[in-house]
Amino acid sequence: MCKEPFVTNEQLQEIVKQFPTPFHLYDEKGIRENAQAVKDAFSWNKGYREYFAVKAEPNPFIINILHEYGCGCDCSSMTELMLSDALGIRGENIMFSSNDTPPQEFRYADKLGAVINLDDITHIEFLEQTIGKIPETISCRYNPGGIYEVSNGIMDNPQDAKYGFTKEQLFEGYKILKQKGAKRFGLHSFLVSNTITNDYYPVLAKTLFELAVEIKEKLGITIHFINLSGGVGVAYKPDQKPNDIRVIGEGVRKVFNEVLVPAGLSDMAIYTEMGRFMTGPYGCLVTTAVHEKHTYKEYIGVDACAANLMRPAMYGAYHHITVMGKEHEPCDHIYDVVGSLCENNDKFAVDRMLPKIQKGDILVIHDTGAHGFAMGYNYNGRLWSAEVLLKEDGTPKLIRRAQTPKDYFATFDCFDILKDMDFSF
Repeated sequence: MCKEPFVTNEQLQEIVKQFPTPFHLYDEKGIRENAQAVKDAFSWNKGYREYFAVKAEPNPFIINILHEYGCGCDCSSMTELMLSDALGIRGENIMFSSNDTPPQEFRYADKLGAVINLDDITHIEFLEQTIGKIPETISCRYNPGGIYEVSNGIMDNPQDAKYGFTKEQLFEGYKILKQKGAKRFGLHSFLVSNTITNDYYPVLAKTLFELAVEIKEKLGITIHFINLSGGVGVAYKPDQKPNDIRVIGEGVRKVFNEVLVPAGLSDMAIYTEMGRFMTGPYGCLVTTAVHEKHTYKEYIGVDACAANLMRPAMYGAYHHITVMGKEHEPCDHIYDVVGSLCENNDKFAVDRMLPKIQKGDILVIHDTGAHGFAMGYNYNGRLWSAEVLLKEDGTPKLIRRAQTPKDYFATFDCFDILKDMDFSF
C-alpha cells in the first residue's frame, strides 16, 4: 500500500531548485482544513479551545495559521512561552503544562497570565513561594496509575509515567489550592500517546468527567474546565485508518451529556492540547539519495539523517517513504534507507520494499509535521535543515532558513575561534 504525498513530483522538482535538500515541507492547505475540522468537531462546547502543543512544531508561521482558527498555545518551557508571547498569544490563550519546572519559568508564565497546569502536589508550595501567590485560575494534572485501556485494546501504563498527581494527591491538592485563594479550577490528563482510534478521547473524557463530578460532591469544588490534552494520533502506516475528529468530538459530546449535564456541570469548558494530530500528516522531510552501498544488505544513503528526523532512530518509528517520480513503479527492492551519522540506528527505514532507487532520486519521508524538525539536534556537527511552507496557491515560502556553520559555532564566544574561521565555502 502507498501514501500519496501532498506535493507533486513536478512541484518538488521546482522547489528543490530553490531550496537544497534536506528540508521539511509543510502543507498550508492541509493544516488549515484540519484546524477548521477540529474547531467544528467541538463547536457544541461553548468554552472549547485547542491549545496547540508548541513542542510538536515550534514555528511562528505554523502557530499563526493555527491561531487564526482560535488555537492557543500549550507551552512547556521558557522558550515556548517566549515564542507565544512574541506572537501576541498571551493570558488564558496559553496553557503552561510543564514538569520539573524551574522557578523562572513559573514566574514568566505568571507574568504572561498563562493558565498554569501543576504536575505535582509539591508544586503548589513551590509555585506560591516562587510567584508569591496562587493564581485564581489553576489546573492540576491527574495520573490514575495502573494500566489504561480503551475499547480496541490500545493501552499505556500511567503508573510508570513521571507525570501527574495520584487521585489522593489530587483531592488534597484542590483543597489546598482553594484555601490559598484559587477560584477557577481545571483538570488535565494525558494517558495514552498516538492513538489510532476514535474511542480514546471519549473514554478519557468519561474518566475525567466522572472524576469532576466526584470532586464536586466530595469537596464542594467545581471544575471549570477539563483538558483532554493530546494523544490523538497519526496513521503513519498506509494500512492504518486515520482518526475522524468529527466522530471523536461527537463521542465526547455524548459522554458530556451523559455525565456532566445531569450533575449540573453543563457549563464545563473542554480543552485539548493536540500537536501530532494538528500538523503531523501535513509535513514531510524531503531528501535526496546520494549514495548506494552493496554489502550484506542494500543501502541507500540520503542527505538527511536522524538529526533531521529522530523518531525512527529513537523509537523505531515507522515513516512511509515515497520515491518521487516512481510512485507507480513496483516496490521490488529491499533497502535500508540511512543517514550519515556515526550511529548504526541512523536509519529511516529497515528492510523496506521500495522501487529501485538511483542516486539523485528525491525521497519524501511522510508525516514529519510534528516531532520532526522540533526534535532536531547537532550530533556530528550536523546542521538543522530549512523549513518550507507549501502555500495554498502551490508556491513555496521559506519559514525557517537552514542552520549554517557560523550559527553552529556562534555559541563558542568564550573561546575566540570565530575570527579565524572561513565560512565562504
